[in-house]
Amino acid sequence: MKSIQFFTEDIDFKIKEKGKIRQWILESVKNEGFKRVGELSFILCSDDYLLEINKQYLNHDTYTDIVTFDSSEDEDTIAGDIFISVERIRENAQKFRVAERDELHRVIIHGVMHLCGYPDKKPAEKAKMTAKEDEYLSKRTF
Repeated sequence: MKSIQFFTEDIDFKIKEKGKIRQWILESVKNEGFKRVGELSFILCSDDYLLEINKQYLNHDTYTDIVTFDSSEDEDTIAGDIFISVERIRENAQKFRVAERDELHRVIIHGVMHLCGYPDKKPAEKAKMTAKEDEYLSKRTF
């Protein structure tokens, strides 16, 4: 069984280049000083599905592009569930005038960086998170 899995909930969406994305995530995580990736699940879903997750677990009644749940048990391993709204990805891609694929990859690495310990609540944290996203997006070889 692969440690990095991709699932869909309530939408029909096929993620492309899964093997390359897995390798990119593994390299990014190692670069951040972690030894391995445990069970890491990406759940691609609709806005409404993610809104319910946001309400139920975080008490946030807002739409978002991503919600990350950390289930790491060891300091040197990342693990968790990352929920991503495909609808938000599409909207944000148009808004920021980028390819949907690039926006999806940005959100994927954003969730991974959360699991690596990067918060993004304050402006300085957000700036550091964006810099990390840009760093790892620039290292993609696909």
